[in-house]
Amino acid sequence: MKLSLGEIADRFDLSLKGDPAIEISNLASIDQAVHGDLVFLFNSSHRKHLTDTKASAVVMREIDCTDCQIPYLISERPRLTWANVAKLFDPLPMQAATRHPSAIVSDQAIIGAGVSMGPHSVISAGAVIGDGSTIGAGSFVGEGSKIGEHCRVFPNVTLYHMVCLGDRVTIHSGAVIGADGFGFEPNKGAFVKIPQIRGVVIGDDVEIGAGTTIDRGALCDTVVEDGVKIDNQVQIGHATRIGGDTIISGCTAIAGSTRIGRNCWIGGAVGIIDNIEITDQVEVTAMSLVTQSITVRGRYSSGTGLMRGRDWKRNIAAFKRLSNLFKRVRKLESERGD
Repeated sequence: MKLSLGEIADRFDLSLKGDPAIEISNLASIDQAVHGDLVFLFNSSHRKHLTDTKASAVVMREIDCTDCQIPYLISERPRLTWANVAKLFDPLPMQAATRHPSAIVSDQAIIGAGVSMGPHSVISAGAVIGDGSTIGAGSFVGEGSKIGEHCRVFPNVTLYHMVCLGDRVTIHSGAVIGADGFGFEPNKGAFVKIPQIRGVVIGDDVEIGAGTTIDRGALCDTVVEDGVKIDNQVQIGHATRIGGDTIISGCTAIAGSTRIGRNCWIGGAVGIIDNIEITDQVEVTAMSLVTQSITVRGRYSSGTGLMRGRDWKRNIAAFKRLSNLFKRVRKLESERGD
């Protein structure tokens, strides 16, 4: 695909300095760009690299354009412009509305118009697939599950029974939606399984990364609201509710019956224990452990930052003595009458 700089400027309401007829055929990083590429300057400290770039044009903030030697487009939010322009150059092939001969589709399933079903995909009885959706090769849609319109289920995704997807949902390969929640009751030295009889409800415009697992609930559905973005290898426990437009980074684990509010940012490898509530607009930084509810919006962290190995060992040794040191301080304060 090729677009002129003028077409890009007009489409996204950007100011252009340079020849509007210059053709852009791809997007690239500043250091790897070649002729015909459009690059994006996100950080002013990288401006020095523009002198060596072979790109045909750059998108940058107005504050960064002084003495720029190549054509440029002005955007006060270059990353947002990047996201929007990239949609025009997305190489992801669209699937034709076809049913592969090896696909297994129940006579009791309802298939909308323009649906694509890849090789060895399985659509179970009572399943509903909305118009324009794509089910990738080897994917499984369980009984009574519903997929909205214009969804994309990549190859080898498993949707158990009673899973409901909204419209424009993307699920990447290896994700498992609707497996049993981890519910067991101890009894006489053994564990009795608690049947997980509810489902999973996914809202509109949700994206779920590769290898992510979302468990079904026992007494209520697990719910992921509209606009949520979930990275790869995330675990979401049963009966959890994720508020709209929240983003969750990779390798995070969220235990069951947790409530996370709207517009939250959960960093990578975060652990969140069960039965707590996190209010709206909370950011939890990477590798944090959340052990209690968060009722005030803001940024939260736990754990220790990286340090040299020998310093870490000294600090850990001191930490082990902390309780005794505290007792000694309390005793000294008591003797002094503090």
